Order: sequence, then C-alpha cells, then structure tokens
Amino acid sequence: MLAIEIANLQSFVSIEPQRLRRAVRMVLDDAGLRDGEISVAIVDDQRIRELNRTYLEHDYATDVLSFLLESAGPQGPITGEIVASGETAASEAARYGWRPADELLLYALHGALHLTGHDDRTKSQAAAMRRAESEYLERLGIAQQRAAGGRVKRAKVCS
Repeated sequence: MLAIEIANLQSFVSIEPQRLRRAVRMVLDDAGLRDGEISVAIVDDQRIRELNRTYLEHDYATDVLSFLLESAGPQGPITGEIVASGETAASEAARYGWRPADELLLYALHGALHLTGHDDRTKSQAAAMRRAESEYLERLGIAQQRAAGGRVKRAKVCS
C-alpha cells in the first residue's frame, strides 16, 4: 500500500490535500510503484531555502525539492519526501495568471517525477520532464498554453 502524507507548514496557499495526493499517486502508479511512504510538506521560502542550502548547497529559495530516501527497485517499495514552497507557488501563480493551488500541484508532480527517476539536468531531460508534467496536468484537468515568445502561460481548463 502506498501512503502519502501531506503537511501544510505555511499560510500562503490554501492547499487541497486530496488533489496533491492524487497527483503524486498518479505519477507513482504509472511508474509501477504501489507500495511505500511519501511525505509532501508545503513550506515557506525561508524553510525551503534552508533545506536547499543544507542538502544541495544552493543558498536560495526554490519551488520544490525531492528526496528519495529508499527504493527497492522499479516495483518498490519507495520512501521519499517532496518539499514545495507555498510562498513561491503564490508568487509564480500570479505571474502566470493561474491559481496558486495549480502551481503547487505542478510542484508536487515535479517532485514525484524526480522520485521515479526523471531528471532535468540536461536540455533533453528538462524537455522530457516538461512533457511529462504537461501530460499529468492535462489528466488532472489543467492545461499549459504557450504565450508570445514561447513563455509558458498556464491556464485552468474548464471541465
């Protein structure tokens, strides 16, 4: 059985725990991972900056971090953590013109994809990650649209 725990440690975004669980579960299920424990913590920029500095030696706030703590191979079980910034989600959502909860959902998907082995260090890996994110967002009823200049403009799809 796959347990997904959500901890809300911030006040910038009203979170939707069931929606976050569904998104993370979808990514893990598609990877064949149906056993384990995943924690998702929604924090502020100060806390994610501390974690980023401590674990990755990057002294800045970021949108999401993921930590694969244990994996017994392609079929699990898996133990991992996803930490996302509600504060960053709120500011980025305003920039892209969509709901902060949707931005936060994107971060949860991104973290879950990392836990299942996706990476985004190279251009081709980043492009594959963006395609996967877009596919999951669409499955969850959200689409991304390209604005002039190629910048991604995210928009909620009416369903």
